[in-house]
Amino acid sequence: MRGQVLGVDTRRGEGIVTGEDGRRYGFKPDDWAAQGEPAVGMHVDFEAHENRALSIFPVPGMPVPQAAAPVPKPLGSDRNKYVAAVIAFLLGPLGIHRFYLGRNGSGIVMLLLTCTLVGLLISAPWALIDMIRYLIMSDEDFAERYARK
Repeated sequence: MRGQVLGVDTRRGEGIVTGEDGRRYGFKPDDWAAQGEPAVGMHVDFEAHENRALSIFPVPGMPVPQAAAPVPKPLGSDRNKYVAAVIAFLLGPLGIHRFYLGRNGSGIVMLLLTCTLVGLLISAPWALIDMIRYLIMSDEDFAERYARK
């Protein structure tokens, strides 16, 4: 059967092929029977077995799609490391900066620790360390670590 590669996970080598029958078939690295790597848009010939594409070969004479340039990740984030550092400095023992960054679990822990004197002795240095970490962390690392998911 003939078809076209719809998608490929380059890390695992798995992908999806659409057949001329309109159905989609999954494949694994062992199913690719040709030299080189599968690419999105590539026209292929394969054997269909249930929902799996086996013995996949590129169709001779068909143009091989050029790999698209990787899309750069945006460097920005909707969270600001300087705002997080100021919140950690002013309200740090309460864990408010953790809530701001989406780390609700540790924010609750810090809030509960602050209710006792011993806990305050733990959460205050914790907040100070967080503040320093935010300030020395690069913008790219901060954006990647605290990006909304």
